[in-house]
Amino acid sequence: MGRPAVVVRAEDKNPPHRVAHRTRSGWRIRVGTFAATAAMVSAGIVLGAGPASAAPAPIRLTSASCPNEIVQGQASGCVTELQTLLNAHGAGLVVDGQFGSATLYAVREYQAATAIAVDGRVGPATKSKLYATGGSAPAPVNLNSSSCPANIVQGAKGGCVTELQRLLIHHGYTVDVDGDFGAGTASAVRSFQSAHGLTVDGQVGTNTKRELYDTDESPSTGVDLRSASCPANIVEGQSGGCVATLQSLLNGKGQSLAVDGSFGPQTLAAVKAFQSASGLTTDGQVGPNTKAALYSNIGGGGGNGAPAPINLNSASCPNEVVQGQRSGCVTELQSLLNHHGADLAVDGDFGPLTDSAVRDFQAEKGLSVDGDVGPNTKAALYGAVTPPSSPPPGGGYAKILEVAAAEVGTVEGSARANSYGSSVGLSLSTSNYAWCATFVSWVAKQTGASSYRNTYVSGWVKQARAGNYHLSVTTNPQPGDIVAFDWDGGSDFTGGHEHIGIVRTALSGSSFTTVEGNTSNPNGGSDGVYVKSRSTNSGYDVVFIRVR
Repeated sequence: MGRPAVVVRAEDKNPPHRVAHRTRSGWRIRVGTFAATAAMVSAGIVLGAGPASAAPAPIRLTSASCPNEIVQGQASGCVTELQTLLNAHGAGLVVDGQFGSATLYAVREYQAATAIAVDGRVGPATKSKLYATGGSAPAPVNLNSSSCPANIVQGAKGGCVTELQRLLIHHGYTVDVDGDFGAGTASAVRSFQSAHGLTVDGQVGTNTKRELYDTDESPSTGVDLRSASCPANIVEGQSGGCVATLQSLLNGKGQSLAVDGSFGPQTLAAVKAFQSASGLTTDGQVGPNTKAALYSNIGGGGGNGAPAPINLNSASCPNEVVQGQRSGCVTELQSLLNHHGADLAVDGDFGPLTDSAVRDFQAEKGLSVDGDVGPNTKAALYGAVTPPSSPPPGGGYAKILEVAAAEVGTVEGSARANSYGSSVGLSLSTSNYAWCATFVSWVAKQTGASSYRNTYVSGWVKQARAGNYHLSVTTNPQPGDIVAFDWDGGSDFTGGHEHIGIVRTALSGSSFTTVEGNTSNPNGGSDGVYVKSRSTNSGYDVVFIRVR
């Protein structure tokens, strides 16, 4: 779905409390500095803090009483709430309702730590993240754990409800993550149950829990229209994830389309209306210019004129990104640098501070320190595993397991997880789409085991059954083979409820273990790359894919 735009500003010449550049011990000193600053702030000795006065009563940031963006200089109950939420994440601020330099610093630190454009402005993305990552809500608890009741019902409170609300948001429902199963959460549960063919009773029992954790291969709006996964021109009559993304983007521009993945007359009319309003040729065809306009001012650093991010390895970015350039490639670069510990405003403008951050990063990674972002620096920014210089066909399934297993514990939405999209041409947060097949594609790319890449499980099964791309179906799976699941049964892998991973241990009877991306954390918390226990007789269909 489209992500809310956030406003960004140009790089500050002297950003407040900017952390010192790389020291002899390594990359920027961030956590310790933040903690020390927080302690000083709480003691009232930072930035000339005076005696504390009574703070305005807190106001929920997402309420109509708070501005769309909360920025430095404001004073209100909205700031009181903001400071309280930041303190729940370890900021240690004096809660006075005054958005001063210390609060600005804490906002920027939080944004950098949670992969949000570091602009110091508390817009929709930052508000949502503050509540979604817990804030004052109880820590999430896996719904299938013994700590949660068999049926979670309206009126319940606690970490099980926090987890429920987090999962509902992952499926596209708008609820507050507060750990309180109120009317809004109950309404979202019923809507979810109705959409997934479950009994609509508002109770979160076994079947609803299972469907909530089945976040894989949901109707996709995660396909980037600018990637190789989509046609150069998307036209009436086409269907699929690219069309679903198009419809979602159009809705973000003021249309009211059903996101059904089918390019029909209503979608055509909406495209033409958008093209007309944007000064484009009104032909109803979604080509490069229309795609660029649709992605303008959308999330991840692309707000207030900042170019939308573009994967650095795409054909749209130069071989070397250098100082003086302004583009979506620079937006992406700045976001990646922030993931690695920089503290930049994400504005798409390669200025002196970005140059300094690039040089710091290059020095830390043992690269040539020239400030030019070429192939080696790009690879290091994405944290890519260096594949063999001439990967042999097939690559060997043992190598696949080695690479996949090294990723266990990678959390969804992190810079590392987001880098997997580079294998399929996506520059998108893994918090926004089903990425299990993207992870398998990334592993295959690192090992050279197969040249096949696809974001859909159905594609992997289809090619294996056809014997293409060094893939085939096997009934004797070995560690490093690929395994596809059809939760709905029928082995057609087309119902929108599929999943895929890497075999970790061979069959022992009907049981085996896997390494999977976009799967639930067995200890509760965010999805990511984890080891799972699976079986061939658990009511779903399983296909094992040999990589020759």
